[in-house]
Amino acid sequence: MNDLSLTNLHAGKTTIASAAIDALAGRLRGRVLNAGGASYDEARTIWNGMIDRRPGLIVQCAGAADVVNAVRFAAEKQLLVAVRGGGHNIAGNAVCDGGLMIDLTPMKSVRVDATTRRAWVEPGATLADVDKETQAFRLVLPTGINSTTGIAGLALGGGFGWVTRKFGLTLDNLLSADVATAGGELVRVSPTEHRDLFWGLRGGGGNFGVVTAFEFALRELGPEVLAGLVVHPIADAQSVLRQYRQALDAVPDELTCWVVMRQAPPLPFLPQEWHGKEILVLAMCYCGDLVAGEQATAGLRAIGKPIADVVGPKPFVEWQQAFDPLLTPGARNYWKSHDFMELSDAAIGVLVDAIRQLPGPECEIFIAHVGGAAGRVAVEETAFPQRSSHFVMNVHARWREPAMDQTCIGWARQLFETTRPHAAGTAYINFMPADEADRIEAAYGGNYPRLIEVKRRYDPENLFRMNQNVRPLEDRGA
Repeated sequence: MNDLSLTNLHAGKTTIASAAIDALAGRLRGRVLNAGGASYDEARTIWNGMIDRRPGLIVQCAGAADVVNAVRFAAEKQLLVAVRGGGHNIAGNAVCDGGLMIDLTPMKSVRVDATTRRAWVEPGATLADVDKETQAFRLVLPTGINSTTGIAGLALGGGFGWVTRKFGLTLDNLLSADVATAGGELVRVSPTEHRDLFWGLRGGGGNFGVVTAFEFALRELGPEVLAGLVVHPIADAQSVLRQYRQALDAVPDELTCWVVMRQAPPLPFLPQEWHGKEILVLAMCYCGDLVAGEQATAGLRAIGKPIADVVGPKPFVEWQQAFDPLLTPGARNYWKSHDFMELSDAAIGVLVDAIRQLPGPECEIFIAHVGGAAGRVAVEETAFPQRSSHFVMNVHARWREPAMDQTCIGWARQLFETTRPHAAGTAYINFMPADEADRIEAAYGGNYPRLIEVKRRYDPENLFRMNQNVRPLEDRGA
């Protein structure tokens, strides 16, 4: 390998001698890739097709020792660093231009202990990897709704989905983690070891180090849940959303119901005349006794005059993958998100108007129904602060052609602004695009000063800055 000129932490260039790169490669079980090597383009390609960055060097890690060696190399050379887990983050922080990319995707091990109901998960694992292992023992880790998402970024930023109201956020089920710090050490964090770092990891994203292993508590569930879709015409959306809002006041923690508004894909259970037309979908999951689930979902399923109702018993693993066909990699994506305490009539009106102005067939609005167990954790217990919001809106602009960039991004931004007066003011960092650095402090609220202190202790030079970045105090103005 030849000498390389890599982007450093000061936005300049540092020449790395070929001998130093060869020495790094010799310490690894994994491999080192550069722009001329095989698999380079595959390694740098992530879920969001808008992200097209070219790292100067990629270290594909086979284990924790590889991660530590890569971090030490980056710190010694003062290189810009990006860390890739699943590569699903909307902002594209998994990849940097010109710097060092630490690729964790080869590290996919998931080990379950059914007796103690625990799982040990490596950071390259996806939600599908976790679900398949845990459900083999009728156990579950609460995660998100797209099975190709990486467990690492999801867990470090929050993690909510179909069973969060019953079992909490993904990060609420974290028992311990192994972390490669900016100082080149591998430390174990838990409620009794490096407690400040353990607090910061649960919501603080990748700000403090590279997690090489997670230990999670698992819960009993499965193999089936009562789940599915109830589809309504968009003409009935205002009435449906008001009744939806009212019905949720009486639902148990076992029941979660999300709203999806978009143009109808060609689903086999929808009459063909509805394909491509605007619809509102109530997507629900009851994680408990199936008979009790029929009773709990009855109120939501009685709303309005739906086009289709396909709620029924389903394998949990199958339901976790139900939205995957709408979220495949390679499309261009831009998100905007708000938290809501309630869905006011005014907010509902804005949302319905926006659906009538969809810029493309893959653009949509998700409204996630949260609360429950996740809302009964004290704000200061973890770095994740949004414990009281009942809904999370994700304005999901998705399209294929670069010529549509301005139209689709503009639609998302406009909807974000028109819903702002009705929102809580906080934000879910995993849904924040790269142009929202000005929202980070508000997203963490009262937890932000403590995050700065943890950052200053474990990463004072801000080596790990390719994230929703919490800057150390001396770097606040940089």
